[in-house]
Amino acid sequence: MGLFAFMDPLYLGVTLFSLAISGYAAWKVRSAFRKFSQVPTMRGLTGADVAAKILQTQGIFDVAIEETGGFLSDHYDPSHKVLRLSPDVFHGTSIAAAGVAAHEVGHAIQHARSYPLLQLRTNIVSLATISSWASWIIITIGFFFMYMAKNPTILYIGIILFTVVVFFQLITVPVELDASARAKKLLYANVILDSRELDGVSKVLNAAALTYVAAALSAILQLLYLLFRAGLLGGGSDD
Repeated sequence: MGLFAFMDPLYLGVTLFSLAISGYAAWKVRSAFRKFSQVPTMRGLTGADVAAKILQTQGIFDVAIEETGGFLSDHYDPSHKVLRLSPDVFHGTSIAAAGVAAHEVGHAIQHARSYPLLQLRTNIVSLATISSWASWIIITIGFFFMYMAKNPTILYIGIILFTVVVFFQLITVPVELDASARAKKLLYANVILDSRELDGVSKVLNAAALTYVAAALSAILQLLYLLFRAGLLGGGSDD
């Protein structure tokens, strides 16, 4: 093995596999969204209308709904209590628009109901963001010291930081799945969509969930690689 992880064929294999599953997930969600964005709902409500209706039925009146730029840039901002919907969702009257809008409202409901995993994810998001970029800098330096000075301490610090990123990705998966489950339930309960239209929503939201699963899987594979090369899993540092 060379001095840096990116020179390692094993790491290249992990990277290529991660890119493949992430690329497939991204293609899947875009394909599903584009397909069902061409299918209008019977009631003709825009994504913004759907979001407002569900929030009202849930007794949530302190969440603003705003339009934001970009494609599938929809998100709920818990720090400002703002639901930001992309133009295709905000103005769209399709099954895809209704599903995405309802999903983001699901996060607002999680926030209002103090859903534990959302609270945990919100609390560590800053730490995970810092760890995401800092960990690889420290890991790269750590590999140098491990192979040149036989001192793995810095590498271990980098791995600990990267573990925070993995933990964040793992928490994200059930948070997103729960938001989707709430969305489908409320779309039907509030007679916004019928059972046939919900099938399309499920396909869009399931495809979106796949992106989070792919991100978590990629992070886990990278962590396993680091543990292996650090000699903490199978003695990989002896290569």
